[in-house]
Amino acid sequence: MITPFLNAKASPTPTATPSPVASDTPKAVVELTHYIDPNHLWGAVALGVLFLLFGLALTRLLRRAIHALIDHDPKEHLDRMTLSFISNLATFVMWIVLALVFCHAVPALNKLTTSLLAGVSIVSVVIGFAAQSTLGNLVSGISLVIYKPFRRGDRLQLTTPTGLETGIVEDLSLGYTVLRTFDNRRIVLSNGTIANQIMINLSSVDLRVMMTPTISIGYNSDIAKARAIILELAHAHDDVLEVVGCPVVNLGASSVDLSLRAWCADAASAKGVEFDLLEQIKTRFDEAGIEIPYAYQNVIVSGAISEQKRASEGDKDEA
Repeated sequence: MITPFLNAKASPTPTATPSPVASDTPKAVVELTHYIDPNHLWGAVALGVLFLLFGLALTRLLRRAIHALIDHDPKEHLDRMTLSFISNLATFVMWIVLALVFCHAVPALNKLTTSLLAGVSIVSVVIGFAAQSTLGNLVSGISLVIYKPFRRGDRLQLTTPTGLETGIVEDLSLGYTVLRTFDNRRIVLSNGTIANQIMINLSSVDLRVMMTPTISIGYNSDIAKARAIILELAHAHDDVLEVVGCPVVNLGASSVDLSLRAWCADAASAKGVEFDLLEQIKTRFDEAGIEIPYAYQNVIVSGAISEQKRASEGDKDEA
């Protein structure tokens, strides 16, 4: 009775056979994934094109957001120059991040990046020396945005290779600051240069500017009469806000120097007022007989005098 049970073979344990599961992924998505496989050349190129289009879309979206902020801020509570700089900096950082993500996604570039990182110390030193000026301008631009020594639209006076220049701040990029002069020239200065030099902001707090032209008269002229004419013309000018006075500031070698001191609305109108008053003062001084002295020299040619003396002595001897 027991033998049949001993001879009986144990049946193997039944295993569950996997049943094919229907995939829910659409066929178009599967084919698209196959085409952008970064393990192949054309797949990496297609992936790069997708990253490029994505970056361009993000750049456009960022610019539209900046324009929307500007449109919703008509009273200019937000600094336009700061918004422009932040937009440029964010775009630059975004493209760097996209490039790093792309290199990480492509296996071939990932291996190349890993091998390059092995010598990161040498590469960083080389890049640091090569991009020292560029990185310095970037850091200077960030400091200009943070500390705000000037804003877009401010009138700055600074020293350039052509001399003392005055211009309106037009733009602040990652590397350069652009100023527009009154004759529509563009002064382009690196951020490092403009951050390290002394500048005069003519419109940062109070737009009013004191005009101080110097008017010279002769020593024989009547100072009180000249001062009365200057003050009369200054009070009559429409763009003069307030006349402070007209004191004597210097006794020169050939002139008495008076300085008109008057407040104007801003630096641009002050220059126009100065030009108008100088012309009017010259006309009134001519009518009043007040001398405006100018430097002159008496030249004596000693050689010609000696020859004339010898000629006159010879004529006397002959007589």
